[in-house]
Amino acid sequence: MARRRLGDLLVDMGLITEAQLQEALAAQRESKERLGEVLIRKGFVTEQQMVEALEFQLGISHVDLHRYAIDPAAVQLVPQVLAERHLVLPIRRDKQRLTVAMADPLDFYAIEDLQMATGLQIEPVIASKDELRQYIGRHYAMRASVSELEARMQPVEDELANQARDEDAPAVRLVNQIIQQGLSMRASDIHLDPAPDGLHVRFRVDGVLRTDQVLPRTMQSVVLARLKILANLDIAERRLPQDGRTSVQQGGQRVDIRVATLPTVHGERCVLRLLDPRQGVLDIPGLALSPGHEETFRRWIQAPHGMVLITGPTGSGKTSTLYAALRALDAERRNIVTIEDPVEYQLPGVNQVQVHPAAGLTFARGLRAILRHDPDVVMVGEIRDLETAEIAVQAAMTGHLVFSTLHTNDAASALTRLVDMGVEPFLVASSVIGVVAQRLVRRVCPECRQSYAPSPAEAAFLAERGLAVDRLVRGQGCAGCGRTGYRGRMAIHEVLQMDDALRGMVVAKRPDSELRQHAVAQGMVRMVDDGVAKALAGHTTLAEVTRATLPV
Repeated sequence: MARRRLGDLLVDMGLITEAQLQEALAAQRESKERLGEVLIRKGFVTEQQMVEALEFQLGISHVDLHRYAIDPAAVQLVPQVLAERHLVLPIRRDKQRLTVAMADPLDFYAIEDLQMATGLQIEPVIASKDELRQYIGRHYAMRASVSELEARMQPVEDELANQARDEDAPAVRLVNQIIQQGLSMRASDIHLDPAPDGLHVRFRVDGVLRTDQVLPRTMQSVVLARLKILANLDIAERRLPQDGRTSVQQGGQRVDIRVATLPTVHGERCVLRLLDPRQGVLDIPGLALSPGHEETFRRWIQAPHGMVLITGPTGSGKTSTLYAALRALDAERRNIVTIEDPVEYQLPGVNQVQVHPAAGLTFARGLRAILRHDPDVVMVGEIRDLETAEIAVQAAMTGHLVFSTLHTNDAASALTRLVDMGVEPFLVASSVIGVVAQRLVRRVCPECRQSYAPSPAEAAFLAERGLAVDRLVRGQGCAGCGRTGYRGRMAIHEVLQMDDALRGMVVAKRPDSELRQHAVAQGMVRMVDDGVAKALAGHTTLAEVTRATLPV
C-alpha cells in the first residue's frame, strides 16, 4: 500500500502521469524492485524529485550530506558491510537515538538490522543514493586507515619516519585517500589545519573552502611527515616553513602537487596545491571572454611587439589566461620563453624557466638571460619590483612581445602601478598594448539550474544599470555540485585598449580614476557589467558577480 500511495502522490504532484505509473507498476512486478527505483530507472522522475516526494509523504527530514557535519563516532557504530548492504550512513548519536541517512526510509528490514547491530533506536532521515554511496566509501575507507594508524602510532621519531615511508602503512594510505578525494572533488587546494580538536581536512572547490574531515590529533605528526617525504622536505624541521613538490597519477595523467608547510601554535599546517592539467590549461575560447573582448585579445597577442598585462588578485586565473595566450601562438615559428614562480603547467614547444631565488635566479636576472636567447615572445609570471618592470618594458620596446601579470583591482590601475613602481611614464605609455583585469565567479550547476524571479534587491541592482528582466537563473543544489548550486568557475573581464589620448594621460601622470573614466567613455565594459551580462545569459548569478567585483 505504501508503494501505491507513493505512486499516487507522484501523480497528484504532477511528476508522473497515470500511464507512467501503471507502466512502472508492471515493471515492478517483474523486477521486484521498489517503485521509486523503477521510476528513476525509467527516467520518469529524478532522484531529487523522489527525495522531495518521500520527504513530503512521510514527514521525514531530508539531509544534504555535503553540508552535514557527520559524527565519526556515529559512523563507527555500524559495520561497513551493513552500511553498504542497506545503503545507509549513521550521521549522529544522541543518547540512545542514532540518526541514520537512508535512501529508502521505508526499508524496515534495514532499520531492524541497524537496531540489532547497535542496540539503539534508529531515526531515519532521507538522503540521495549518489550522496550515500559517495560518503559511505569516503568515511569507511578513511576510517579504516585512521583506526589502523591510531593503533600503530608511536611517539618515537625514527618510528614516525618509518611509518611515513612504508608504502603499505596506514599513514600512506590515508594521505593517498585524502589526495585522491581532493582530485575527485575537483579541488584546487587541500588544507590540513591543526586545531585543538584535531587535524581539519579542508578542500577548496570552485574557490570556496569546506571542512570535510577532522582527524585525531594523534595522527597529525605522521600525516605531515608523509607529506614532507613525498615533497622531499626535512621531516625533522618543524620550526620553519618549507616548500616542495610531488606528483601523482590520476586518470592516466600526472598531476603535480605543490606542498607548503607553516608552523602554527597548534602545530604545522600544510597546504597542497593540486595542478591538474585536465583543469588548468585552457585555450582562448575556454577563457569565457565576451565576443568583443576575445576579438581584441586575439589582436593583441598577434602583435609583433609590446606588452600585454593581466591583472587581478591572487587566485583570479591570471596564469590560465597567460597560458591560453601562449597556446594560441605558433611555437614552431616563434621562440617563446617564460620565467615563472612556479611553473604550474608544462606547455609543449615553450621554453619554461623556474625562478630559484636561493640560487640567485630571480625574475630580473632570469629575464636578462632570456633576452640573450633571441626570444620572440616572453612571458614574465609576475612583475614584482622595479628592476623586473624596467627590463620587461625595455624588452617590449625592442621588438619582443611581452606578457605579464600585476596585482591591481582593475585595468586602469595597472598603468599607474607601473609608474608608482618607478618606471618612467613615457616608457609605460609606449610599451603597453592593453590590459585585461579579471575575477573568477562560480558557474551555475548545469544539472540543477532553474529560473526564478529576481528579488527586489536584484531588480534594484539591475535597474541601476538600466536593465529589467523577469527571470534569472540559479542552481537549486544537487549531489553533483555538493548542494552549492555551482559547478566550475569562469572569468569576468575588463579589457582596456590603449589609445593616443590614454598614452598622453599616462605621460601626464593622471590618476587612475581619470584613466578609467576615459576608457569607459571609449567603450570599455566594466568588469561588473561583463559579469552582469554573463549572469543574464545564465552562466553565473548576480550574487557571484557582486561578491567578486563590489567592495564590502
